Amino acid sequence: MEYNTTRSKMLMPEYGRNVQKMVEYLVTIDDRAKRLRNAEAIIELMGTLNPHLKQIEDYKHKLWDHLYQMTDFKLDVDAPYPAPTPESVFKKPERLPYPQDDIPHRHLGKNLQGVLKMALEETDPEKRQSLTQLIGYYMKLAYTNWHKEPVHDDMIKSELAALSKGLLQYETGGYRVHFDNRFKQRNNNSNNRNFKGGNQRNNSGGGGGYGSNNYNKNRKFKNNKNK
Repeated sequence: MEYNTTRSKMLMPEYGRNVQKMVEYLVTIDDRAKRLRNAEAIIELMGTLNPHLKQIEDYKHKLWDHLYQMTDFKLDVDAPYPAPTPESVFKKPERLPYPQDDIPHRHLGKNLQGVLKMALEETDPEKRQSLTQLIGYYMKLAYTNWHKEPVHDDMIKSELAALSKGLLQYETGGYRVHFDNRFKQRNNNSNNRNFKGGNQRNNSGGGGGYGSNNYNKNRKFKNNKNK
């Protein structure tokens, strides 16, 4: 018996043990031309075992890189692609800087800060007021999505004035945002209909339930009375 503890380490387990054995034999071939032919055959087998790799652009290059990794970068053949190095394959990506901006009103989102800045920098009074109304409408939508309930225009007006330090004044009576309760009402009506239907079926005496027992008792009582 051959146990995994006595076998060599699989550098790329997704290709299986048999491919690993082929690769180990490939490194021992002395004839350079024969070694290249066997490497190309293994590449074709690797592509057959993993057909999803064919969806990647220039997937043959990726297969050759995997073959080099399976030989622990010891393969020496005239491959159609340059041999990769361990440093290039296992290089860690650079750390991405994460923005640490302070958002005073997180429920309104970060984009609101940029729109506020755009409105405050606008010099045309008409365009500035149009941006103000759009900002108020956006705040209504944000409140509706966050709290799941309608919001009054006066609340939007006071909060927008606080955010802009009194420089932007929202005009009430413009766009209106309403919270749709029709879906919830439809569910409640459906549940009520199901509940009533269940009671009617129980009272009808069908299926030998509670209504059936009452019907049998009343019938027995009438028969005794007639006797």
